[in-house]
Amino acid sequence: MMAYDYNKLLGRIVEKVGTQSELAKRMGLSEHSISQKLNNKLGWKQDEIRRMAEILNIASADIPAYFFTEQVQN
Repeated sequence: MMAYDYNKLLGRIVEKVGTQSELAKRMGLSEHSISQKLNNKLGWKQDEIRRMAEILNIASADIPAYFFTEQVQN
């Protein structure tokens, strides 16, 4: 599985909803599930990406920058 860099997304979560816990509540997912996804342990479903983009006020055109930036391997 490809690893993605979610730093920009994490910043947006803090900016718009405050915590991963609050995001999980708004999305109807567990905190554990959100954490697993943000740590590249589980993949995002398309409907989850769409829902999160709505919650975090991310424009459709900006979704790739938040969800599909590959991690740079050292």
